Amino acid sequence: MINLETPRKFRAFINQAHQVAAEMLRPNSREYDLAEHAYPKELDMLAAMVDGLGASGTGTGAGASGVRRTEADVDGGVKNGSNLSSALSIMEMCWGDVGLLLSMPRQGLGNSAIASVASDEQLKRFEGVWAGMAITEPGCGSDSASIQTTARLDGDHYVINGEKIFVTAGGRCDAVVVWATLDKSLGRAAIKSFVVFKDTPGLTVERLEHKLGIRSSDTATIRLEDCRVPAENLLGTPEVDADKGFSGVMQTFDNTRPLVAAMAVGCARAALELTHDLLAEAGVEPDYDRPVHRQPAAAASYLQMEADWEAAYLLTLQAAWMADNGRPNSLQASMAKAKAGRIGNDITLRCVELAGSLGYSEHHLLEKWSRDSKILDIFEGTQQIQQLIIARRLLGKTSAELK
Repeated sequence: MINLETPRKFRAFINQAHQVAAEMLRPNSREYDLAEHAYPKELDMLAAMVDGLGASGTGTGAGASGVRRTEADVDGGVKNGSNLSSALSIMEMCWGDVGLLLSMPRQGLGNSAIASVASDEQLKRFEGVWAGMAITEPGCGSDSASIQTTARLDGDHYVINGEKIFVTAGGRCDAVVVWATLDKSLGRAAIKSFVVFKDTPGLTVERLEHKLGIRSSDTATIRLEDCRVPAENLLGTPEVDADKGFSGVMQTFDNTRPLVAAMAVGCARAALELTHDLLAEAGVEPDYDRPVHRQPAAAASYLQMEADWEAAYLLTLQAAWMADNGRPNSLQASMAKAKAGRIGNDITLRCVELAGSLGYSEHHLLEKWSRDSKILDIFEGTQQIQQLIIARRLLGKTSAELK
């Protein structure tokens, strides 16, 4: 049975993550938000520290790259593993700054993709690689099954052609995990993911995007023209199974969506804590012993936000815990992402409103958090896509039956 208390073995590590967020990420938050595309050099030392924690075993699941789905213990016991520890540490780091977390070397969403579906040999070969994720295309956003980028087998290499947009860390990373189809006529079943190193001939970074939020994280457009990638860089099996569909690559989402939910939970918590302090300074204190309708409007609004935050937090823990214990969590991963993505943006915007001019100005980070939070409701599947996935799971419908 799941225990929703923070596991004792993770508490010291979570405290360390919070300390890093408070002393390194948040103090640099405004600087790199204003200096868009400037690389946060302070993160090199932080990434080295995270690598050291992971290597020593004291930081199991440190950052996004720690995610790995494992089978549950045969004796029926439960485990709190890298998925849960990653989610908890990401919450703390995004309490500091979402964009800076996404800028950390070797902690990209592509690293989560590798950890989720790579073979043991690939895990060893790609160890230490900073990987971005390349899924979205100019004509293909939330519907990942409509990917047009192609991969054609030519001897012991795949030849990849296509264009990818909104690649997080695409300008700075060492490699990108590219989703491509082996055969367009076979539909979603032929979609596979490939690790493509940035120095591969035919891969070019076309441009870096200027964005509303997470401005310290670079977001790139990447073009692949006759890009020859070793066949062993295909993640998972090269066989096309029409019955299984593209569940192999979609397993990536089952592991990364709880992490994105954790980002939203951490960012929303930062906004809630600051807003609580600002309301207290104005003489407004939520009273947990009185009904909401008998409290000031600002306090009532704050209590509702806290309730929504708690729901998102618990859903996120559940999805991560299920992955650690080898249980199918596609439904729970989408529920966590949908709830956390929506409330993350709602809470930060409402906190801006409650704080008035202080919330809208750059005097505090509230306005920045409201900008950063919007992407967390979009990437790794939009709100609408998550609700569609949830409906399919609950109603027992296929993607062809419920569109």
